Amino acid sequence: MTDAPTEDPIRDGLRRAPSVVVVNTGDGKGKSSAAFGVMVRALARDWRVAVVQFVKSGKWQVGEEKLGRQLGVDWLAVGDGFTWDSADLDHDKALARAGWGEARALIEAGEHQLVILDEITYLCTWGWIDTADVAATIRDRPPHVNIVVTGRDAPDALVAVADTVTEMREVKHAFQQGIRASRGIDY
Repeated sequence: MTDAPTEDPIRDGLRRAPSVVVVNTGDGKGKSSAAFGVMVRALARDWRVAVVQFVKSGKWQVGEEKLGRQLGVDWLAVGDGFTWDSADLDHDKALARAGWGEARALIEAGEHQLVILDEITYLCTWGWIDTADVAATIRDRPPHVNIVVTGRDAPDALVAVADTVTEMREVKHAFQQGIRASRGIDY
């Protein structure tokens, strides 16, 4: 048992930043789910929001996309699904590069207060897109553009440009017990 804190953890001298970069990484569940929680918060503040999903294709019917679109989120599903289902990885790599080009243009345009780059870390760690370019684009973004990055094995360059990095750690997962992903919980 732990004692409840009695000291206010907020320290003097805190400042407001015009925007922040959040990275959700690690092998545990919840990286994208946490990002979509931020999406809902941003929408509640009347922010313009964009989501770029780099692995899931438009064929997926994910609940967060359905709700996001209903709420006015600019949603781009630029991937073609899981690599193990791919018939042509070269095509997938080309989609990744084109998708990153769209995401970079979206960030640089500065029309959104929040841009979620869902599962982009995979493309960086696989060498499908240039991690240095991704990190530089995030670092040099317009001052009011907040970024959330998701995916396992976030490269050091993305961690370096982030203000907040959370590593999700798997303790136990239904999949390990032979349970398939569930609508409403996992997608």
